[in-house]
Amino acid sequence: MKNTKKKWYNFVIDYSAITLGAVIMAISINMFLDPNTIAPGGVTGLGILIKKVTNGLISVEATNLIVNIPLFIGGVLLLGKSFGAKTLYATLTLSLFIAIIPQSSATTDLLLASVFGGVLMGIGLGIVFKFGGTTGGTDLAGAILNKYFSGLSVAAHMMIIDLFVVVASGLVNQKIETPLYSVIALYILVRVIDIMLEGFSYAKAFLIISSDPEEMGKNILNEMSRGVTLLKGKGMYTGQERNVLLCVVNRAQVTKLKKLIHSLDRRAFVMVTDIHEVLGEGFKDITSE
Repeated sequence: MKNTKKKWYNFVIDYSAITLGAVIMAISINMFLDPNTIAPGGVTGLGILIKKVTNGLISVEATNLIVNIPLFIGGVLLLGKSFGAKTLYATLTLSLFIAIIPQSSATTDLLLASVFGGVLMGIGLGIVFKFGGTTGGTDLAGAILNKYFSGLSVAAHMMIIDLFVVVASGLVNQKIETPLYSVIALYILVRVIDIMLEGFSYAKAFLIISSDPEEMGKNILNEMSRGVTLLKGKGMYTGQERNVLLCVVNRAQVTKLKKLIHSLDRRAFVMVTDIHEVLGEGFKDITSE
């Protein structure tokens, strides 16, 4: 009984979130991108261009359905059912909200339109992706093309399609500024999607090679209250076995850990790298995903 309730709860949450994502994407299209003919790649970008060329005869939502439904069917037939019902639902709801949300230009400034259009589109897509859906488009087309032209990766095929749409926006609008602003919107939406999926709370990972790893590890545990993992390593030049300490801290603790390492071993070899998301004890609860 509990499992059934949990499944229904997850079902409602997932599809509600995908609906919200589709609404935000539709607002981005109808209020920022479409009125200014900014086409940041993808099927929606293609729809904006087709609408412009046909003087509104073929709407953005119609292009979204005309292109994505065959792509979805082809993806299921060629690549299996992994795309699932959520992709179909996201595609249909996006087209619905593009049709019912009134189109009005929030701004005629191309820079503002590309920035805020990209941000909203990225937020919407990020929500859809986070809850297991996609809106079809270039990710499906890229996967299908990769099946026949495996020399290029799926990402490469997606980039080629997006760049084609971006370049076409300049030809359609007959302004060099249009593809340039479309590139800005495309870059912003990709970065926002990354933030939505990976989170804002960037952490830092320390890899420490010290002459006394045991002492170093104990002090980090006591002073920083952070876990430390001992990894086995071997120097390729010397052939000598070395122990490597791995410790993940939040940004507020970076300076303190550097000072602690320096005070214990001035000759310690330290690598510090960005980590976009950390799940587990002391950080984000994995059950929240």
